Formats: sequence, structure tokens, C-alpha cells
Amino acid sequence: MSIPVQVLAVITGLVLITVGLLEAFRYKDQRLHPIFLIKPEDTAAVRLWTVNVGFYNIVWGLFGIAGVVLANLGEVTAGCTTVTLMCIAHFILGIVLIVSEPRLWISGIGQSLFPAVILVLMFAA
Repeated sequence: MSIPVQVLAVITGLVLITVGLLEAFRYKDQRLHPIFLIKPEDTAAVRLWTVNVGFYNIVWGLFGIAGVVLANLGEVTAGCTTVTLMCIAHFILGIVLIVSEPRLWISGIGQSLFPAVILVLMFAA
């Protein structure tokens, strides 16, 4: 696993963890409305999915970082596979976000871009 792939995978993991923490614990914060589109009167209704989606992102982010750690501990195949799965998942999920809620196209691109770059770097070599 190349250094650029490792760096991008760790950055992607950290971004996913950060977004996950915001989704799980800060979804009521109206300063984040442009990201989550949650109105104050809807926070109780969306609590279940925001917490759940937040932890999905935290876990996926941990997978990305764990893949880099595994590769550096000599488990290159396991590490590359873990990073690849994270990237495939978040590339697809970013596209789904854009299709399902076009107003969040910037978030969708943000979710898909690094994973797409990582996949290209991993498989173009």
C-alpha cells in the first residue's frame, strides 16, 4: 500500500469519524443544518437514524485506519482489503446521497472523492 493511499485512507477515516460524531451527538445543533438538513422540530423524530448513521460512519472510519495499521504490521492483503471495502462502500454511499438528496451534492462528492482517488491509486498501479 503506497504512502499516498495510506495518507488518504487515514484522512478519509478521520473525516468519517468526525462526521459520525457530529451525526450521532450534534444533530440538534442548528449550525449544522446545512450539512444534515434537520429542522429543530424534527430532531426527536430523526434521533434513531442520526445516531445509527453516525456510528456507521465512525465504524467505517475505524476500518479505514485499521486497514492502514494492518498493512504496516505486515498484513498487507488484509489491510488493502479493508481499505478497499471502506472505499467502495463510501464511493457508493456518496453517489446514493447525491441521488437521494441533490441539495447535499457537496457532501456526496466529499464522501465519494477520496475513496475514488484511493481506489484509482490502488488499482492503477
